[in-house]
Order: sequence, then structure tokens, then C-alpha cells
Amino acid sequence: MKALQLMDLGGPSSLVLQDVDEPTGMDALFADRDDPVVIDVTAAGVAFPELLQTYGKYQHSAAVPFVPGGEVAGIVRSAAASTGLRRGDRVSAFTQSGGFAEVVVAPGMLTFPLHPALTDVQGAGLIMNYHTAYFALVTRGQLAAGEWVAVHGAAGGVGTATIQVAKGLGAKVVAIVSDDEKERVAVECGADHVVRSGGPWKDEVIELSSGGVDVVIDPVGGDRAIDIMRSLREGGRWVVTGFAGGGIPEIKVNRLLLKNISAVGAGWGAFVFSKPEVSAEIHRELWRLTDEGFIRPYVGATFSLADGASALRHLEERLAVGKVIIDLQQQTAE
Repeated sequence: MKALQLMDLGGPSSLVLQDVDEPTGMDALFADRDDPVVIDVTAAGVAFPELLQTYGKYQHSAAVPFVPGGEVAGIVRSAAASTGLRRGDRVSAFTQSGGFAEVVVAPGMLTFPLHPALTDVQGAGLIMNYHTAYFALVTRGQLAAGEWVAVHGAAGGVGTATIQVAKGLGAKVVAIVSDDEKERVAVECGADHVVRSGGPWKDEVIELSSGGVDVVIDPVGGDRAIDIMRSLREGGRWVVTGFAGGGIPEIKVNRLLLKNISAVGAGWGAFVFSKPEVSAEIHRELWRLTDEGFIRPYVGATFSLADGASALRHLEERLAVGKVIIDLQQQTAE
């Protein structure tokens, strides 16, 4: 089969299209599971962890050479009976690695039927971003209908997913973005208001929400921690989902006391791997929100498998909005 293999730790240019053997067993992360699903991949999501892996800077990386790619959409070739999936089913799946290939093996607990309203390309951007968004908003952020949510990095993959999920849950959303194009994307995804990260966004967020938001979803990190806490109303929750901006903020915890606010970590992967019932519940809720028209993954750019290195450079150069996808059907057509 064709696959993008990372040959060394020199960045995206170290990804090379190769002929490799099809996988026959589970990745080491899932080696103790008895629910494998073999998937013919039609599309693969591209995310920040894959970019870090090309430099050897991510906590979950195999020894080179290996095939990156943490989430896919595709067609079931075979599945363990316990999964309820059958040959020919359209699915989206979290794979941890191996997804930048024509065939991958995924764990049944993280493989889900793909809603008929979504294309395969959209399905490849569903698991990591939308499961993270729901987990951050509901499981960790305890969001209630009618509350205000501020979303940093709102035009990115997690950001666009968070806007859509929050709107589906009845929240009011302020998106925080850096430019006109990202504002357009945030509005298209359903944001009620948009403010600029380069301006007085903290004061604008407080004014728009009449005193502060209830939940801040922060996949960016960096040096904005103090203003994030000030933008929360009493009892507010700052939910940290990542550090795409590069810096990990440090805070003095006395600031949490001043307004009785909370700083909450939302590490989706670490939480759900041992709790399949949580993933199943999130999937049911996301299916419902897709039924109701709220969830439509925003795909900002697609690349062929042969040009997968360019997909990662697109992320590295901060050109991405929404989700970046490697479309294997596009590759087949070339």
C-alpha cells in the first residue's frame, strides 16, 4: 500500500511517499485490545501533533521510520464482532498513528459510524476536534444552555468545532481571532460575536457578555492567561485544551480566589482511552447535533497523499483555518 512515512526527524520534508506492507496488528498503544477495525482510508486529518512528531517533539511518537496520522475516515474492511461494525460501513476513527496511508487499523472503541450528512473529508476532521470540543465544554467545562463561551483560536480546528458544539448546546459564543479571513470562518461556523486577538479583546468580551463569560476554551496558551481570567465572570471556568501558540502559561493561583473562578485541564485522549463509555456517549451527542444541523466540520484545505508534507507545512506556516485534510480520493484521481 501507499503511505507517507516519516524517515527522520527533520520536519515535514522528512515525509516520503512509500510502498509499505499493510498493517496486520494494532499499534503499540492499542496492542492489548481485542476490537480491531481494519479501514480502507479515504481521508486523513492533519493536526498539530503530527507536525510536532516530524521534529520528535511530541510525547507519543514511534521510532522512525513510521507512518503518522491520528484520525481518518474510510470504509470498514473488517471489524471485530464486538464493535457492531460491518464490512462496507463508512466510519471515522482515531488511530493515534498510521493514518497517512491507504489502510489503517483502529481500535473499535474509537471507531464510529460516519453520519450520512457528512462527507468522508469532513469525517476525517471529526474525532479529535469535535470529541475534544464536547469533552472540554461539557465534561470538563460543565457548560449549561444560555451561558457565554469565549473561544480563543476560534478559526482553527478545535476552535471551529467548539463554536459549532457550543451553539448546538444553546450557548452564546464570542470568537477571538487574528484577521479578517479567520473572522469570516468563525462567523460561518456560528459565532455570535467576533473580536480580534490583537486588540482590547478582554474588555470587548466583558462588554459583549455583560460582565464576563462563563467558559473560556483555550487551545492556544501563550501570554494571555491574566486577561483570560479577567474576562471570566464569577464562577467562570477557564478550560485549557492545548498550547498551539507555543507557550505554556503560568498563573498565581490567588487570582482564582478573587472571582471564584476555576482553571480546568481538558486532556481528551488521556481521559477516554480507559473509558469507552465516555467516547460512546460523546459520539451519541455529536450525532444528535449533526442531525440538528449544528455540526458540519469546516475544511479549510485538502492535499493529496503524495503532497502530504505540504499539509503539515500549511499548519507550520499558520496558514490553516478549520481542518486540514489529506484526501486519498484526490490522490487516486491524480
